[in-house]
Parts: sequence; structure tokens; C-alpha cells
Amino acid sequence: MTVTNLECTTLNSLRLIRRGKVRDIYEVNKSALLLVATDRISAFDFLLNNTVEDKGNILTMLTNYWLFKVLPASFPNLKHHVIAMGPPENSIACMEEKARLANRSMVVKKYQMFPFECIVRGYITGSAWIEYQEKGTVHGMPQPAGLKHGQQFPGGPIYTPAIKAPYGERDENIHPDRAREMVGERYANRMESLSLELYKVAHKWALHRGIIIADTKFEFGHDEVTDDIIVADEILTPDCSRFWSVEDYSVGQAQKSFDKQFLCDWLTVNDLKAKTGVKVPDNVIAQTRANYREIFLRLTGQDLDQALASGQN
Repeated sequence: MTVTNLECTTLNSLRLIRRGKVRDIYEVNKSALLLVATDRISAFDFLLNNTVEDKGNILTMLTNYWLFKVLPASFPNLKHHVIAMGPPENSIACMEEKARLANRSMVVKKYQMFPFECIVRGYITGSAWIEYQEKGTVHGMPQPAGLKHGQQFPGGPIYTPAIKAPYGERDENIHPDRAREMVGERYANRMESLSLELYKVAHKWALHRGIIIADTKFEFGHDEVTDDIIVADEILTPDCSRFWSVEDYSVGQAQKSFDKQFLCDWLTVNDLKAKTGVKVPDNVIAQTRANYREIFLRLTGQDLDQALASGQN
């Protein structure tokens, strides 16, 4: 049995380290963690009083799909933190716990995380569009005059890091030079280069499936033994990316999205942006769930229910 709606986990067999906005994190051993993607949802850095059924499954299974079925063709030596998809067989004590964790958990190796997110923007939208309208810049970097909302950056995708803020505060968009000051040029340049390369490959791959990846973010850790840069957390999911429909794409207007933009727009229109204790109407949550399921189908070619039934992690 696969659990398709999960707000919170309490495992008797592993020690809880912390609860993030979406993930519950447990210690497997001194060098490994268990990440469990729940169905909690946040917007504008605040948790909502709702869950989105299937969301944790989609985030985990889509990450698995990118890391193991898509990206290896272009990045055969890509280093990531995933040890195994699913719960650790020797650590989970009962079948009930295993059922709750199926298709929404992964065992990962512990790494020292770099202190900022690596965002790649291929199209101007979101906070980048707001800044551009005010200053003609994106993360402090001057951009060509006359860009329209949703337009592809003329010179190709740009790298725009951001410092992850504490819960309830907005992430801080920073200039790439600030990132270099924080961790040194060698590591910052390697993360910038890898982020852009990953985005370009994923963008091209998604286009063939009728999807534009407008922007996405990556998080990286550092292997102190090998000095490798390690891809960590989720990757190219609707929680960390903007996915647009190629068929409906039109410069100069809001785009049809297969992510949580629909939810964010509803909160903004109803003056509930960045507020605590918000309960979203069922129809808005239902549409958000439909968007997540649709992007899973379009990118993987498989219906989510079929994937869950087949026991894929």
C-alpha cells in the first residue's frame, strides 16, 4: 500500500533531526540521513494549513527520474547525495512505517551544504521580472532594455544565486560576486558552471515533451574527502522550478504553469501572500494537485497512479 496523503511522519525506528517546510529528516547513521517528502505545501516561504495529496511522491519520484534516467546520459560522472530511493531496509521496524515512506523517501549521504541556492533563469519572470521593471537589473546584473514578461533571456540562461532565509523570511537574491566572496571563486565558479549545464540539458530535454523550464534552483554539498561538488536535495521538481506549457507560451503575459504558481497567484489576489495560518479552498488545492500530476505525466510519460502501483521509487 502506498500512502498518497501525508502531512507529518513520526517514526519509532529513527531519530528525527528536524522538520523542514516539506521534508522530515531522520538520522540513519553517522553518515546518512533519511529524507521524507510530506504533502505539506508552502508559498512565499510560509506553510499553508493544507496538504496537496501525492505531492511528496511526485517530488521524490521526479527527482529519482532526473537523477537516474535522464541526466546520466549527459553527466555520466554527476555526483549526487542519493544512496538509495525508499526507506533503509534494515532500519525501519514495521510494515506500517514502510508503507508511509514508500515512493516519498530517500536515503542520502551527509555533506556540508553550501550556504546559498543556485538558481538558473532562462526566462524573465517572478522576482527577476519585478527587479527588472524597477531597476533594469536581475540580481544586480544589468539586462538588455525592452525585455517583456516571460521572455527568454537573449544571451541565454543566467545564474542568480540566493541565500536561503530562516522560516518565514524571504530568500535574499544576491549577485554571483557575493557568492564568490562567501565560498571562494573555485567552488562558486564550479557550482555556477554545473548549474548552467544542468539547466541547459534539462531545458532541451523538457522542450521535446512540450514543457519549458523557465527557471529552477539547485542545492549543492561539498565532499571534503574527494573535493567534489555534490547535487543535493530535490532536483527539477514543481516545488523548485517553473514549468510552462510550450503550446500556451506567449511573451508578455502570465504563462500557464505546472507548478505552484496557480496557488501563489490565488494568495496574491486574495491578499494572503506571506501570511501564516492560511487555509486555501479545496478547489485551489485540487488544481494545484492536478498541475503537479500533469507535469509528472508530461516529463516521465507515465501516469502517477501507474507509477505508484508499479512500486517505483
